[in-house]
Amino acid sequence: MVLARVANFFTNGDSTNNVADGSRRNVANTAQAMELPMEDTRRRAVEDEVDADADAARPPYVHAMLAGGIGGTTGDMLMHSLDTVKTRQQGDPHMPPKYTSMGDTYYTIWRQEGFRRGLYGGVKPAFLGSFSGTVCFFGAYEWSKRTMIDYGVTPSIAYFTAGLIADLAAAPAYVPSEVLKTRLQLQGRYNNPYFNSGYNYRSTIDAARTIARTEGYSALFHGYKATLWRDLPFSALQFAFYEEERGWAKKYMGSNHIGLPLEIVTAATAGGMAGVMTTPLDVVKTRIQTQHNDAPPSGSRVAPKATLSPASTSKHSTSPHTIRPGTTTNRPISTSSPSTTLKAHGAATLDTSSVLTGLKIIYKTEGIAGWFRGVGPRAVWTSVQSGTMLVLYQTLLRYFEQHPLVNVD
Repeated sequence: MVLARVANFFTNGDSTNNVADGSRRNVANTAQAMELPMEDTRRRAVEDEVDADADAARPPYVHAMLAGGIGGTTGDMLMHSLDTVKTRQQGDPHMPPKYTSMGDTYYTIWRQEGFRRGLYGGVKPAFLGSFSGTVCFFGAYEWSKRTMIDYGVTPSIAYFTAGLIADLAAAPAYVPSEVLKTRLQLQGRYNNPYFNSGYNYRSTIDAARTIARTEGYSALFHGYKATLWRDLPFSALQFAFYEEERGWAKKYMGSNHIGLPLEIVTAATAGGMAGVMTTPLDVVKTRIQTQHNDAPPSGSRVAPKATLSPASTSKHSTSPHTIRPGTTTNRPISTSSPSTTLKAHGAATLDTSSVLTGLKIIYKTEGIAGWFRGVGPRAVWTSVQSGTMLVLYQTLLRYFEQHPLVNVD
């Protein structure tokens, strides 16, 4: 019994030890209870800091416009050759189409027409239109986004709406260059023996003069509505995705600087998703801007127009690339998708400036696949172009912040 009492004294029988153990447990529970709200407070502080950084990150408009212009132009120039591939696939007037897969189209144009005249045809108007358009775009985007947020508009709605407004403001600067670029991309080299697009301009200046003389100055804005139909939703979706993804990345990193890998991922995925979703509108825009609408007057250097019919694809007819001199009818637009190029098709004429009508015609003749013709090159192009533009945009803004060009907005 004595031993039992002694053992109890050193174990559970000591009231002093029980009190001490209880005190330690109470202190531990109290510390844990205090630590939980402290963690919540720290987490809220980090989120508030990120939100404060986002609100404070309002660079001068000159910085935003210059960074956007450089970033957008660099992305466009880097991916111009792939844009040419997309344009050839979407605007090919022949039956069956000459260009099928993305890789085969790229290699065929490079081998037959070269790099500068073929893959980089139309690069001059693309450069001018890209820089002027993106400068206008980012200036309008920053202004409209800040104004709406200051008035209490939900950020996600502000980003989406700002993208619409910015593209609407930039459209007059880049639509004429888009018409010239698209036609020169479809044409390729001058007197192209490998592909007859219906156009044959010597240079960018010759193209502008010829269009103005034979079709009128308004033709430089041909497809203006179709371009807006494509670019307004694209820009709205692109920047809505981008701003939301950057917001998630900032909260994940706990800082306003998310690092280069996440910058690339957020920008590329935002552009890629927006590009795929707006491909049907891009197909209609390309075909409206590259189709012939009026017969050229005598003496014009525009190449004769191709007239194709179901009979022209039969084994008894001439080559589908044969052009009948003197033809003055509208140039048909190809309505076969790359997956059906082995079959004989009749060419449907997309003789309209209405985007909705164009979508209906393409759907009736090609189905859903026709809406997404060239989706592969467009997805890659918009991903890389968007990634390049937006990463450079953020990088240049940080550089201008350290080396300010101006001190006030």
